[in-house]
Amino acid sequence: VTSITEVLNFPCRCILVDEQDNVIGHESKYNCHLMEKIESGHALHRAFSVFLFNSKYELLLQQRSTTKVTFPLVWTNTCCSHPLHRESELIEENCQGVRNAAQRKLFDELGIQAEDLPVDQFIPLGKMLYKAPSDGKWGEHELDYLLFMVRDVKLNPNPEEVSDVKYVNRDELKRLIKKADDGEGGIKLSPWFRLVVDNFLMGWWDHVEQGTLKEAADMKTIHKL
Repeated sequence: VTSITEVLNFPCRCILVDEQDNVIGHESKYNCHLMEKIESGHALHRAFSVFLFNSKYELLLQQRSTTKVTFPLVWTNTCCSHPLHRESELIEENCQGVRNAAQRKLFDELGIQAEDLPVDQFIPLGKMLYKAPSDGKWGEHELDYLLFMVRDVKLNPNPEEVSDVKYVNRDELKRLIKKADDGEGGIKLSPWFRLVVDNFLMGWWDHVEQGTLKEAADMKTIHKL
C-alpha cells in the first residue's frame, strides 16, 4: 500500500508482527512488499484501512495513483497505509499508534487537516490478516486494522498518492462492485477493500447509520481471510 517514493525512503520502516499481532521487529517498506520476502514468511506487517463517511453516511473512496508500487489505479477505501516503527505509532493502548498513523496519512494522501480528524474519533472495528500478490515482484501481506469515522471534511488530494476520489452510498458501491466483477471500464478494486466489502462492510454500514459503531467493535479476533 505504498508509492515508489515511500518504498525508497528506507528510514520509514514498517512494524513487523506475528499472526497474533505481536511486534517482532521492523523492516523497510521495500522489503515488506517484495513477493520473495512475503513468500518466505518474513514480511507480515501492521497496516490500517480507514473508512471515512460523511454526515449523509456516504463512504469516501479513492482511486490509487499510477505511482503506487502495489495495485496502481485500483479503487479502494478512503485511505490504506502503515503505522511506522516510531514511538508515536507503536502505542498499543486503545490502538493509539494506529490512530496516529491514520491521521498522518489522511493528511498526506487527501490533505485532510489533523484538526478535522481527531484521533479519538477513529473507531477501530476489527483486524484482518490477508495476503495478496500485485504482480510478479510486489504484493501485500498485512495485519490490517479497520478504522471507521463519520465526519465531514475538506479534501485536497495529493496527485502523487491519489488519482481520484468520490463519495458513494450503498447502491452506488454495489454498482461499482458489479462493474469491477464484469470488467467494465477497466475498474478494479483493491483486494483488501473487497475482503472488507464481502465480509463486514454492509453490516457495519448499518451501525454507521444508527450511530452504534462501537457496539460492532471486536479487536480481539484476527480474521484470517
